[in-house]
Amino acid sequence: VKFNNCAGNKGVRYETNSLDFKVRADGTLFAAHHLQVPSKQLILVVTAWDPQTLGRWEAMVRFLVAEKSQHNGHKPKGRKTLPGELVQQQSDTLLPWRQHQSANGLRRQKRDWVIPPINVPENSRGPFPQQLVRIRSDKDKEIHIRYSITGVGADQPPMEVFSIDPVSGRMYVTRPMDREERASYHLRAHAVDMNGNKVENPIDLYIYVIDMNDNRPEFINQVYNGSVDEGSKPGTYVMTVTANDADDGTTANGMVRYRIVTQTPQSPSQNMFTINSETGDIVTVAAGLDREKVQQYIVIVQATDMEGNLNYGLSNTATAIITVTDVNDNPPEFTTSTVSINTQQGDAWTPSSPLLQSLMGWAGSRNWGEIGLPTTCSHSHFSFSQPKGPREKIQHLAAAVDYEMNRAFMLTVMVSNQAPLASGIQMSFQSTAGVTISVTDVNEAPYFPTNHKLIRLEEGVPTGTVLTTFSAVDPDRFMQQAVRYSKLSDPANWLNINATNGQITTAAVLDRESDYIKNNVYEATFLAADNGIPPASGTGTLQIYLIDINDNAPELLPKEAQICEKPNLNVINITAADADIDPNVGPFVFELPSVPSAVRKNWTITRLNGDYAQLSLRIMYLEAGVYDVPIIVTDSGNPPLYNTSVIKVKVCPCDENGDCTTIGAVAAAGLGTGAIIAILICIIILLTMVLLFVVWMKRREKERHTKQLLIDPEDDVRDNILKYDEEGGGEEDQDYDLSQLQQPETMDHVLNKTPGVRRVDERPIGAEPQYPIRPVIPHPGDIGDFINEGLRAADNDPTAPPYDSLLVFDYEGSGSTAGSVSSLNSSSSGDQDYDYLNDWGPRFKKLADMYGGGEED
Repeated sequence: VKFNNCAGNKGVRYETNSLDFKVRADGTLFAAHHLQVPSKQLILVVTAWDPQTLGRWEAMVRFLVAEKSQHNGHKPKGRKTLPGELVQQQSDTLLPWRQHQSANGLRRQKRDWVIPPINVPENSRGPFPQQLVRIRSDKDKEIHIRYSITGVGADQPPMEVFSIDPVSGRMYVTRPMDREERASYHLRAHAVDMNGNKVENPIDLYIYVIDMNDNRPEFINQVYNGSVDEGSKPGTYVMTVTANDADDGTTANGMVRYRIVTQTPQSPSQNMFTINSETGDIVTVAAGLDREKVQQYIVIVQATDMEGNLNYGLSNTATAIITVTDVNDNPPEFTTSTVSINTQQGDAWTPSSPLLQSLMGWAGSRNWGEIGLPTTCSHSHFSFSQPKGPREKIQHLAAAVDYEMNRAFMLTVMVSNQAPLASGIQMSFQSTAGVTISVTDVNEAPYFPTNHKLIRLEEGVPTGTVLTTFSAVDPDRFMQQAVRYSKLSDPANWLNINATNGQITTAAVLDRESDYIKNNVYEATFLAADNGIPPASGTGTLQIYLIDINDNAPELLPKEAQICEKPNLNVINITAADADIDPNVGPFVFELPSVPSAVRKNWTITRLNGDYAQLSLRIMYLEAGVYDVPIIVTDSGNPPLYNTSVIKVKVCPCDENGDCTTIGAVAAAGLGTGAIIAILICIIILLTMVLLFVVWMKRREKERHTKQLLIDPEDDVRDNILKYDEEGGGEEDQDYDLSQLQQPETMDHVLNKTPGVRRVDERPIGAEPQYPIRPVIPHPGDIGDFINEGLRAADNDPTAPPYDSLLVFDYEGSGSTAGSVSSLNSSSSGDQDYDYLNDWGPRFKKLADMYGGGEED
């Protein structure tokens, strides 16, 4: 068997509902021991569970048992195998602990030990472990026997719920049981000797958990919604509530009973409903349900187990909301039989109109009425729409009333229900009312009888021309009012209107080619206002269709072109553009002027059709350059208009394909061959000068480096400044040892050193002149006192900078104990050896050459 979860079957564990079979980790199902299958088929349930996700899956496995026949599987002749025939064999599934051999060689089954089912109450308080039963084999007098149990609850999850003493065979339960978690256990007891050999056949143990009333009934929903028609008879079904109890339903612990606790409101009776205690069906128990009085009931229902015993059972409650639905038990009725209202002319009635408010007196929902009108003389002015929802107001849909036509209306309004009245209601299904409507005159706005007004005229009419009279009409015939006119929109400001009579005149020349014209139409808007209280106004639109005249000369296209200096197939196609429309445009006439004469000498025009022509060279060769070629273009208007346009033609050398070359394009731009050569020479001279300047700069740099290397660094005996990037400790750096600036008191540490390589800062070893011995105590005028005195003066100097600075002392000491160095020259003794000066480095090379060279030096 295979159970595959999302991550494969890694980590999946298997178990079966039989102790005779087990499943390996790879899904292989095998027999746990030798067994006899008692029927033609065996059905097992294999469960796979994931210990990480706690997911569980089950599959049913069916074993088909093959029949065995005599003579090594060959059936005897003349005998058919019966469908239920099986080989007779000792069954190991019974419950004997001992099997004895009879005298005739046949074995009989001895059922001297049968374990009845074990009942364990759930939620036991212990103490644990608690003994359930003792298992014992009669062979324990002969050999030592070890007992064990297997199955779910022992060695299979849940683990170690039951345990057994391997020596005494006493079986225990180790913790409280929960019947709602697992109601029964099937274990198998085993008896083996000290070597693990089976002594007795396994025995089945069935353990049943006795239910306790430890779970309250739980309603499926906390709130239930139901409905019942108003006026329903007692016993009418309303709704069903359901509660489930997790305890054993075959005992009183799981038997639930229902009852109604409260009813809100308690009208017209406090017991309007009852509930079936076993099924939870709620029905009406009293008459008098009236939606117009009580639209909704709230009923609290209680479910109690222990068959409804309130003293011992556990209870829970839920809410049942019962809505009383409407039925047509109230006919429509007007609140008044006659209504008088006023309305202004032009008004449209709204849901808040006084008439409609007074007519709304019937019940709501689907049974509320529709309003109809009888056929009267005013039916063409008034009508009512069908309401679309509960309590929705009706709307007026007739044409607006006109005071000048009718000053009052008399109507008869009828209301009736869509649905017939409920049975048993003996009342009229409709109601009527009379309505008197008085119309009040109001100031109406003037209007233009012809709107939009269209007139046609030619463009270019002179300023001040009268175009038309655009006048408005005031509908208020019973009011003496004057109408004034004004412009509302005139985009090009071409028109004027007379404020008194509405006469339209031109304020400028109307041009059809203007940007304000769309599809040859110019549109302007005018305003007509009366002097009523309050004043009213109306607008009118005047459209002027302009007829085209030939007032625009044609223009040549294109303005620039290019052609080869030698005639070939390369020609220039030209056409013309005219702002006018047909018939004041093409066909066009193209021609060359006679002056200057070079134009017709060099160029020629060939007509292609009424709108296009070709310009080409007449002569065999024309020098490269830009030429202005005038061309006269004439349209076909009446009278025709012409225009002389100039086209700039670039003449340039062309390649074999007839395309202008690059040099030719430059030449055509106005530069001759000589100018091009001059420009190239200037560029070459400029590049040469830049190159010479770079070479000269590199040579100067090389000479500068050569002069710096003329002096040998080893021969440079000039004073050198050594820079140390170190600073003192500032004002706090006052702890210095001035004794280091004194002359050394003794030279023993130098004279006692062995000959060899010495430091350049050590004094030479050898015979030296004797000098007076300096006193041990430093002279008061020594360099230490000088430095202290200078430091004191610097600290008290008000002009000194506020930061650490270098103090320079031009003091060379009070004299050297070595005396004069002139003895180096006056000495003629050859006892002194100055060869060690050669070991002092390049700085003492001159001195070594002077004194270490020998007597000939």
